[in-house]
Amino acid sequence: MTQSIMLTLIVLFLVTAFTNILATLKSILLAKNIMNPVYFLVFIDAIIFATVLGKVTSSKGIHFAVAYALGKTLGVFIGGKIEERIALGILEVDLFLNNKNKMIELAEKLRAEGYTVNNFLARGNNGDRRYKLEVVIRRKEFKILEGIMNECGVTDPTLKIKSLNKVEGKITTTRIKAI
Repeated sequence: MTQSIMLTLIVLFLVTAFTNILATLKSILLAKNIMNPVYFLVFIDAIIFATVLGKVTSSKGIHFAVAYALGKTLGVFIGGKIEERIALGILEVDLFLNNKNKMIELAEKLRAEGYTVNNFLARGNNGDRRYKLEVVIRRKEFKILEGIMNECGVTDPTLKIKSLNKVEGKITTTRIKAI
């Protein structure tokens, strides 16, 4: 295998990884109904795809197909990591606690941080008394919520986490206090 072919394989691998990162981000944005950047991503992806596909289909040997497949795999991995980092979206987190005092402490701490919190008396398994906290947060602030729970001594609570498309009204979805 010549140095020129090796360089072509490396470039093919990297370009394919890049286009798959774009495709992953496009899927995320479509799922969140954020359309404007999607058009640009699709255009760039289509141009690169047509160029790469021509190279892979006109080449001899399986090594071009393998470089393409490995690039796609790496692209999905990196795209997933980027998605975790930007964490678009809004969550409704329901926490179920047995201890009323911990529930009150946690609710007040979350309110002091600027989150909208609702709390309820609920009945758990076998009709036992439980306390439910309902908090709406940005997905990227979930780690902050976990930190606040740890500060209040709440470990391994029962959580119900739902993705929301939109929140309107007097509900705050982000932390007011500076980080």
